[in-house]
Amino acid sequence: MHIEDHINDRILRELRRDGRLPNTELAARVGLSPSACLRRVQDLERRGIISGYRAIINPQARGVGFTAYVTVGLSKHSTGTQKAFEQLCLAAPAVRECHNITGTVEYLLRVEVADLVAYKQFHADVLGNFPWIATMTTHVVMDSPKDERA
Repeated sequence: MHIEDHINDRILRELRRDGRLPNTELAARVGLSPSACLRRVQDLERRGIISGYRAIINPQARGVGFTAYVTVGLSKHSTGTQKAFEQLCLAAPAVRECHNITGTVEYLLRVEVADLVAYKQFHADVLGNFPWIATMTTHVVMDSPKDERA
């Protein structure tokens, strides 16, 4: 690995922690001049390595008290069925992430709602009405000692 890769990795690590970090402070943390640091950040953006900056929202502050990961297995394995399921997830505000995965099921969802009652309604009214779901398993998040999603 080149020294440039180590510096870029440090830049990315710092920006993951705080995407609003001023360039002068970022430069000091990674050991570069502000102009050299800015050139590297701009290059990382231009190459698509940095694809954007986001705010990290506190779920409790916006009324989310229940998070679950849900695995979904489909009974019909076709491109059309997968696209229909993905459209369902895109249209459902409670679905914060939808991943097409390998293994015994096709999808892993991260679902965020106010409480268990709201999850039960989502489970019945949204997922329960999709005709080609064969299996669903819900894993309720009890705590998140490490969460580096950005």
